[in-house]
Amino acid sequence: MTTHYTHLTIEERVTLMIMRMQGASLRAIAQVLGRQPSTLSREVRRQSQPGHYDASIAGARARALRHVPRRSKLLAPGSELFQVVHSMLAKGWSPQQIAARLKDYWPDNPERHVSHETIYLTIYAYPRGELKRQLIGYLRQGGSKRRTRSTAPARRERYPAEQNIRYRPEEVEGRQVPGHWESDLIMGANNRSAVATMVERTSRFVILAKLDAPTADAALEGMTRELSRMAPALLKTMTHDQGSEMAKHQELTARTGMKIYFADPHSPWQRGSNENTNGLLRQYLPKGTDLSLVSQERLDEIADLLNTRPRQTLGWKFPVEVLTDHLQLLATNRLNIIN
Repeated sequence: MTTHYTHLTIEERVTLMIMRMQGASLRAIAQVLGRQPSTLSREVRRQSQPGHYDASIAGARARALRHVPRRSKLLAPGSELFQVVHSMLAKGWSPQQIAARLKDYWPDNPERHVSHETIYLTIYAYPRGELKRQLIGYLRQGGSKRRTRSTAPARRERYPAEQNIRYRPEEVEGRQVPGHWESDLIMGANNRSAVATMVERTSRFVILAKLDAPTADAALEGMTRELSRMAPALLKTMTHDQGSEMAKHQELTARTGMKIYFADPHSPWQRGSNENTNGLLRQYLPKGTDLSLVSQERLDEIADLLNTRPRQTLGWKFPVEVLTDHLQLLATNRLNIIN
């Protein structure tokens, strides 16, 4: 039988980091992730700091090895900076996000800093042709708004009152403690296919799960499968809407240890992080797409793009960077308490 190797995902790197902090052996971690111990051993050895594995640094190193830009000093076609900006645009980043992140990449080299206005001007001043159409196509289309749902028939509460969002722990609201998630389904063509979206509230870290069908059974299996790739310490609560796809919520809690809460009917703002993420996902999975044809590998690639995209609400950091920072802080605090 042919073995198909895949690189470690962000979720697997984070789980490796957390379980290493907790003192787990590489063999035990490999069993949780379904990986060979030798794979994890090589991954840890690549880390520059002896005895400490940092998922954010490891992920950045892996991404850097995939792309070696050309050399140039100006934002001009064929220059290094142009290629970097082009690559970021292709990932779905906005010119504002790119401008902010360039300052982080080269803080002491202002020649590599450009404003978002400069990026827009460069795109629209580019000579006519296929590349110009491609660059403009990368820009997000403004003006698209979510349709109101006020005309939909009124729905009653589907789930137990004690699991209403108002009974969530106070720490969920503060977004200071990682491990609290929001979730939803995005539907495919004719509502015959779906993908589960899960967003960690503190970091906006995204997990996507391919579903065999838009049903409660498929949601249970898909969400369990993908959440099991995360460290148990990151699975505290999840807030979903009142959709019937969460009818198996008790079994999901039994499998993952997560307490499930439900937003009020017709109240998408109560899961704002998830709603915003679903909007970003439509750049990659437009409405009308047959989601049954989208593989889990492709969904992991899209999640990786979102998790390594600078976010203004995070001070232009990546979601994976923020999640890693929080986890390292928690680990440090635990060590201080023990000592």
